[in-house]
Parts: sequence; C-alpha cells; structure tokens
Amino acid sequence: MGAAETHRAIEAVWRIESGRVIAALAGLVRDIGWAEELAQDSLVAALEQWPRDGVPGNPGAWLTAVGKRRAVDGLRRRRLLDRKVAELGHELGDDRFTPDFDAAFDERIDDDLLRLVFTACHPVLSPQARAALTLRMLGGLKAEEIARAFLVPETTVAQRITRAKKTLAEAQVPFEVPGVAERGERLASVLEVIYLIFNEGYSATAGDDWMRPQLCADALRLARVLQGLMPDEPEVHGLAALLEIQASRTAARTDPAGEPILLLDQDRSRWDRLLIRRGLAALDRARAAGGPPGPYTLQAEIAACHARARAPEETDWARIAAGYAELARVAPSPVVELNRAVAVSFADGPAAGLELARALVDEPALARYHLLPSVIADLLAKLGRHDEARAEFERAAQLTSNERERALLLDRAADCARGIAPTR
Repeated sequence: MGAAETHRAIEAVWRIESGRVIAALAGLVRDIGWAEELAQDSLVAALEQWPRDGVPGNPGAWLTAVGKRRAVDGLRRRRLLDRKVAELGHELGDDRFTPDFDAAFDERIDDDLLRLVFTACHPVLSPQARAALTLRMLGGLKAEEIARAFLVPETTVAQRITRAKKTLAEAQVPFEVPGVAERGERLASVLEVIYLIFNEGYSATAGDDWMRPQLCADALRLARVLQGLMPDEPEVHGLAALLEIQASRTAARTDPAGEPILLLDQDRSRWDRLLIRRGLAALDRARAAGGPPGPYTLQAEIAACHARARAPEETDWARIAAGYAELARVAPSPVVELNRAVAVSFADGPAAGLELARALVDEPALARYHLLPSVIADLLAKLGRHDEARAEFERAAQLTSNERERALLLDRAADCARGIAPTR
C-alpha cells in the first residue's frame, strides 16, 4: 500500500474509530478533554508509523494502546499518585497487540461509549454544548458538520466544544453512568445526542458520501444499550424504534455508484425486514409503557407508516400528516413543520403543501437549510411551475455541502429546465 493510500486508510479509520478510542481512554484518565488530546496523539503516531509498517489488524486497539502509553507518560510528568500510574501500567501490560487485548477492547466499548455520552451530557453544560461535545467525541465530526446539524455558525460550535471541555474539567465531572436518581433528568439530552449522531450518518451534511453508515451503527448500538439500561423509559424505546426503522432503508438509499435514491423511488424489497421488525417491537414497548407519546415515539410511528407500506401508493399519508401535526404540538420546530408540509402535499395535494412550506421562508433557523428550497422546488414542479422550481432547486444546491446531494439537486433543476415533471 502506497503512502497516499495509507493516509486515506488512516483518515477512514479515524472517522470510524475516534469515538471508541476517546471513550476507552476517557475510561482510564477520567477526563474527556485529555482523552481527546491522547487520541489525537495516537493519530499522529499512526500517520508516522503506518505508512512504514502497514495498517494493523485492529487499528482501534492500536490507537487506544498508544493513547494509554501516552497517558502513563502524562501522569508521570504530572507527578500524580504512583498507585494510579501503576494501575494504568498494569492494565496496559505488554505493548504487543494481542488477541486478548483486542477482545477486551471490543468487549468494553459499549460501556465506555455510554459513559462518554452521559459525561458529555452532564447538567453542568448547556443542552447545546452537550450535544455538540458528544458529536465531536463520539463521531469525530468537524465543527462545520456539527454546525450544520444545529443550524448555527461554525464558530459558535467551536466555542461550545472548547468551553464544554474546560467546564467538565473544572467541575471534575466523573466519567460514569449516573445513578438511578439522576438518570431521568439527563435522559432527554442523551436521546437528543444519539438522534443527532444517527442523523449525521443517515444524511451526511458534508463530503462526497450520501451516508456515513458507521455513525448510524454507533447511534443504533447506543440506543440498544440504553434500552437495556432503562427498560421502563418509553422514549428510550421510541428512539430505538425510530433508528431501527430508519436504518432498515440503508441498502436501498443509494445506487451501485453511491448516488442517492429518494424514499419513494427506493426498492422496498431491499429494506431490512429484520430491522423493521425490531423497530416495530420497540415501538410496541414504547406504547406499552403508558403515558402520552413523546417526540421520538411519534416520529417512530410516522416511520412505521412508511415501513408497513409495501409500495409507495399504499402509504397512509393522512395518518402521517396527522402524526406530524401531533409532533408539532409536542415538540414544535420549523423542521417538523416542513416535514408536515411534505406529508400534507401527498395527503391533500401539492398546493396545500406549498402553502405550508412557503410560510416557513422567513424562519431564521431555516435561512440556510437546503431542504426548505428543495421541498418548495419539488412542490412547484408538481404544479407545473418549472421555472420557479428550477431556481429553488439551484438555490438548494448552493446551500448543501454534500456533493452527492448537490448533484441530485442540480439534476432536478435540469429536469425543470426541460419541462420534465417529477414522477411522484
């Protein structure tokens, strides 16, 4: 493997493994800020050694082991207790990457990731800082990508992350899953973080790929771990249901060249029926827990409507539109209203949906949200207003940072220029 190929492999490994590595190191040093620094040191070591020695069989374990050695050195330099140094040295053991070490690394990772989520979601931080920090730590996302997830400036996200790490260190927040009494108050932000991680993987905000499946897998695994930890919490099952059903479409969302395939054009025989069954079972558990449904359970019910439809024409759009109306009441947001506009357009016609979408053009949070002009463009095209639709598709293409999505939007704009109406 040449140097260029090795560097590309390192970049790919980092995107996949960084969250696991940081979580494992934070489990040792009990400081997520320092854990991230150690992980970055490991990345530098990989950039120096892997082009010469080759990519190791378990790159995540390699990065973690290097980070542990740096942690021991750091503890010695800081003159911490000899006992702590000895404990870390004993746990590190032999520098060789043995099968036992790899197995232990893989076995511990779910617990470490869960501790990392709860630590990053500590009440000492603002809700926005909790989500931004966890996306950075678990997903290895850049500030720009997180900013698009939150619809805020990149500088704002960078400041939140820096301040969050400093606040956690100053408050000496323990790296642990909170006790029963404290879990409830922190659960909402944990669920939000997992949801945002999944969404970043499901529809990547930037880059050349439409999806980042590893992020979806990380989020789904965390949701399942939470189900085991908090089996009586309906929204835990609601979130798990939503992610299972959404993840079931992964194989059908791109063609062999990686180009996006929209929901109504997907080959539903490629939807993963096992994940759908898991999702519907989790939704049943959420409902059985009692009480009014929360936002994740409501979204899961909407997703279930799509999952139950074996063909697009069988979709119960009236029920979906009603679901979004209820979601807007429980958790109002401009994005929910935009989704409701799409559902209404299928239930009551494109003119009705366009009226709702147009009402959102002055929403500050959607000023640079590419899906707003994309939806408006689609509805205009269905109404035969091709010139207006073309302009909106082009505007949406300018706003997105995802290359696959930009190409799709420009193709739709070109169709409008030729007077080609959408098929659905």
